[in-house]
Amino acid sequence: MMHPLQSTLLGASRIQLWEPLLWALAFAAPWALPGHALIVNEMAIVALFALSLDLILGYAGVVSLGHAAFLGFGAYTAALFAKWVHPDPITGLLVGMAAASALGALCSLTILRGTDLTRLMVTLGMALILLELANKLDWLTGGSDGLQGVVMGPVLGRFEFDLMGQTAAWYSLTVLVLLFVLARRWMHSPFGATLKAVRDNPLRAMAIGISVHRRLAVVYTLAAGLAGAAGALLAQTSGFASLDVFALDRSADVMLMLVIGGVGWLYGGVLGAVVFKLLHDVISGITPQYWTFWIGLFLVVLVLVGRDRLLKPWLWWGSRSTSTGDSA
Repeated sequence: MMHPLQSTLLGASRIQLWEPLLWALAFAAPWALPGHALIVNEMAIVALFALSLDLILGYAGVVSLGHAAFLGFGAYTAALFAKWVHPDPITGLLVGMAAASALGALCSLTILRGTDLTRLMVTLGMALILLELANKLDWLTGGSDGLQGVVMGPVLGRFEFDLMGQTAAWYSLTVLVLLFVLARRWMHSPFGATLKAVRDNPLRAMAIGISVHRRLAVVYTLAAGLAGAAGALLAQTSGFASLDVFALDRSADVMLMLVIGGVGWLYGGVLGAVVFKLLHDVISGITPQYWTFWIGLFLVVLVLVGRDRLLKPWLWWGSRSTSTGDSA
């Protein structure tokens, strides 16, 4: 007989009826709107980046202002691999993920102790260190000029990257879907349940036998791998890797995406990324100099009015799927 906790977790991880329709619309967008395929590709990449941060912020309660370190490390690793070893996108993606995961495992040692403020400064410092290294090692990374001339081979040996960005969009969306499903299985497993216990009360979690440090190290490594995948996709689909991928703006923007979409709900990162990119592209097209003002105004309104009211349809679907899983 299945344990009630197992039944709840399995129910929560089941695919809801509306989800295939949502992803089908996303995959149809590059075909229906070929002129906006590059924007769809960017949305998929930043959604994966936001998803990776949500694993540590929403589910483990680890605040980070240096998450761009893993994005940039994955981007440069995949770009260097394509330029000097082999241009196959899938292999480069796996290498970028592996490198970022290894870096995450190393950096996880720095977030096991201290308060949220300490973790904030440590993660920020790691991103700044990598930024300076990428700048100084210009013989390898291109320095301030960036790593140029990255030419990718066809995806699966068949699908060439086109100028319109349709192949890039479908490639990034496919990786996003696969890693999203994997992340949901992680978070709706006993491992995810213990992460929430660690987030809510680390001392109580430790008292009942949960290895808090081990859980944090594992989830930090997994999140770094997903961020590295986003960085690899960014370098592969743009054919370029620059110091910008390590910038503080990247880490701040992904935090804003989670503020918009909500933390502790995997679709929150995806929704926040889509809304943020749409606002950025639309507003910057109207007023390039003052688009940050309008983004800031939107965030103020979001906080004052409440996400529940502004994004009620999405959150209703999210809460409905969660309640369905709980009752399964």
